[in-house]
Amino acid sequence: MCDTMCPVCLFVIGLIIVIYLLVWVYVKSTRRHCTSDVDLTGKTVIVTGGNNGLGYVAAREIASRNARVILACRNAEKAKAAVEKIISETGKKNVVFMKLDVSSLKSVREFAKQFLKEESRLDILINNAGIITNDAKLTEDGLQVTYATNHFGPFLLTNLLLGRLKASAPSRVVTLSSLGHHLGKIHFENFKKPMLFEGSLTYASTKLASILFTYELAKRVKGEGVTAYSVHPGLCSSNLFDSYHPIIQWILLNINPFTKTIEEGAQTTIYCAIEKGIEEHSGKYFDNLRPGWANSKGYDAGVAKKLWEVSENLTKLA
Repeated sequence: MCDTMCPVCLFVIGLIIVIYLLVWVYVKSTRRHCTSDVDLTGKTVIVTGGNNGLGYVAAREIASRNARVILACRNAEKAKAAVEKIISETGKKNVVFMKLDVSSLKSVREFAKQFLKEESRLDILINNAGIITNDAKLTEDGLQVTYATNHFGPFLLTNLLLGRLKASAPSRVVTLSSLGHHLGKIHFENFKKPMLFEGSLTYASTKLASILFTYELAKRVKGEGVTAYSVHPGLCSSNLFDSYHPIIQWILLNINPFTKTIEEGAQTTIYCAIEKGIEEHSGKYFDNLRPGWANSKGYDAGVAKKLWEVSENLTKLA
């Protein structure tokens, strides 16, 4: 029995390996890179969470194109080190750090006040900072921590800086979403409750909120020179998975053929921030440097409008 089964087992194992390698080669070969050589001299760009991961790569690439780049980060030590590293790697010195904890509405307001006082223009805002966590807690503002970081903070920041974006038109807002948004659902009653379900589902819901926010923002600023895009970077080897069990992290980031490097994952963010001629796609969800497949829930006009209004109330904009 073993003698007859072993060749079959070996064949099946070999077939699985061949299929895996073919999928890996195909996925790698279809990944696209932003090749824009646009000169961003005179432009000012904010990258939240720009001290590491996807945000760092986006900040570095934009700085290399001569923009003034502001790393808006919570950890001053790490951010200052990132500033020095970008300057060293690009030879461009117009990179600075400004403190921002996007999960805190107070910090967002303080950052916006400082920025508007010190900077005369804002051409690109990249809402990159985000978390995925199983930590069930509320922020100092009484908001569920994942929603506070991934949606309410970026929502408030964008609105507080919207006047400067309009004054600097043409300008752009790029907000990080995720393919995981397909698993998300907006539960308005959960915004001010500790996490009621598994952390990755909460994360998925916040990334659906990012698409809805971008969709509604694009409608509200249409004709004013500001365009907005949500982006899926792909499954990347970033610090987002730090809260996962080490074994799960290893499987996700080493065996999965769809896993991207940080460099690969940042390409769509960079593309939506600087590529010319994509204005007609304002409000859309991008994946692999082109409009992607977003769940129809992300373009529900009624939900998008309600989310905007609820967000105004919870962030005390209204």
